[in-house]
Amino acid sequence: MSGTGIYVYPTPAPEKIGSYYDVPEGVDIRGRYDEEFAKILTKDALKFVADLQRQFRNHIKYSLECRREAKRKYNEGALPVFDPATRYIRETDWVCAPVPPVVADRKVEITGPVERKMIINALNSGAKVFMADFEDALSPSWENLMRGQVNLRDAVNGSISFHDKARNRVYKLNDQIAKPFVRPRGWHLPEAHILIDGEPATGCLVDFGLYFYHNYATFRRTQGAGFGPFFYLPKMEHSREAKIWNSVFERAEKMAGIEKGSIRATVLIETLPAVFQMDEILYELRDHSVGLNCGRWDYIFSYVKTFQGHPDRLLPDRVQVGMTQHFMKSYSDLLIRTCHRRGVHAMGGMAAQIPIRDDPVANEAALELVRKDKLREVKAGHDGTWAAHPGLIPTCMEVFNNNMGNAPNQIKTMKRDDAANLTEDDLLQRPRGVRTMEGLRLNTRVGIQYLAAWLTGSGSVPLYNLMEDAATAEISRVQNWQWLKYGVELDGDGVKVNNELFGRVVEEEMARIEKEVGKEKFKKGMYKEACRIFSRQCTAPTLDDFLTLDAYNHIVIHYPVGSSKL
Repeated sequence: MSGTGIYVYPTPAPEKIGSYYDVPEGVDIRGRYDEEFAKILTKDALKFVADLQRQFRNHIKYSLECRREAKRKYNEGALPVFDPATRYIRETDWVCAPVPPVVADRKVEITGPVERKMIINALNSGAKVFMADFEDALSPSWENLMRGQVNLRDAVNGSISFHDKARNRVYKLNDQIAKPFVRPRGWHLPEAHILIDGEPATGCLVDFGLYFYHNYATFRRTQGAGFGPFFYLPKMEHSREAKIWNSVFERAEKMAGIEKGSIRATVLIETLPAVFQMDEILYELRDHSVGLNCGRWDYIFSYVKTFQGHPDRLLPDRVQVGMTQHFMKSYSDLLIRTCHRRGVHAMGGMAAQIPIRDDPVANEAALELVRKDKLREVKAGHDGTWAAHPGLIPTCMEVFNNNMGNAPNQIKTMKRDDAANLTEDDLLQRPRGVRTMEGLRLNTRVGIQYLAAWLTGSGSVPLYNLMEDAATAEISRVQNWQWLKYGVELDGDGVKVNNELFGRVVEEEMARIEKEVGKEKFKKGMYKEACRIFSRQCTAPTLDDFLTLDAYNHIVIHYPVGSSKL
């Protein structure tokens, strides 16, 4: 184990060194060799990724430095605002490139990790789009990432199948499937298994580059010129980051010899600073955009992170921070207006519920919550929504079909000019609600359980009848940190949150987790390691930007160059 927590296998004896990846100059692969992975990590594909890294790494580093500078200003009391320098972009009339007909109808999109069986089920689910996730729903181990690229290649070319030996069932694609979109990792995450000129590659360029290189020709053959591949872009904070992505797309199109604007992307507006940059983000991506999405769970996480130095902006229990809170509703309304004014989709948020098979009454109650949420979205003007489980697709689709009829979207019919007068104060209004002991306990219990699963390779985790991804763990962590930092007095009993109380809560919730999952599973899982990481993050004097960035070193395994099946 190295000092960073990265496990390094000892160099094997020469006779044990087998196959290795054929890499271009300056590229070093430290992940395990696998024959299937080698078909993805070809010399030409790696050269494409390395070219992207070399061309854009300084731009990326500058953007991340700008994030740090913005955080410093927020911590000193500043608030996010609309940029006066780009007022002309917000106030002038312009539109993005027309939405390709093949993705005009996106009423319901399903999301999930790039695991083989899940990909097949998602593509067959009846949703219009499947967002294959290399980001929050995936634990980014070498195995998961490379197997995911293999799976997506097979899905795009139509050859994917899966034999479930336990059920003796073979899964294959239906004739009609959802359109695949891919979400790469955010700018901040490295890929520690691929070194380019001696430094870790940028994770999103690896995810994008490998997927694009191996699949653009299939999209061109099956969809036609200008109709893909399609992407979702996460964790953006400023339009300068959208400008980098636009340049990446142009570089990829030039390499492939395909028309400018063939690649299309939807940006997740899931950070508080980005809501003040929506017009600017669309403007930078105007030849490649198909819209924006309300990434509401990460948006709540970002609210706390942005205002970590503001004791007057303490969040209530996270379960109370829904879309009816004024700052959340304002964010959604402004996103719809912005997208429709610019001629692209305004996508709604996630329905995270999963079917409760052993309790029909509870299941119907959960579905009713989904219906109400989706009815709110479609009436507000959203063109589509997200679901985390195939079992929710019929419910979500029914709501959108009933309210939109045969129209593929509401871009031209729901302009939302009433949102034109939304102000910075509307977008920053303090959320209302109570802070309770149960909120602290839920954050702790869910955060530890999610992280334990993430450390063992699962990034999409069913917990308490919800499908959780990294965003939930992040909300749980930063809320605990905020309450601890400012000694929040809990409603109801007047107890103040401090390290002593938190330590007791952690101990009691770990006992509850052990009881719920069973002693054997608890013993075999990484619950204790997850508890250590989560507790350290919650009690740290300075808030770390991302829980997963800290935890990433615990899942990186470096093999020596030239090693094979060790």
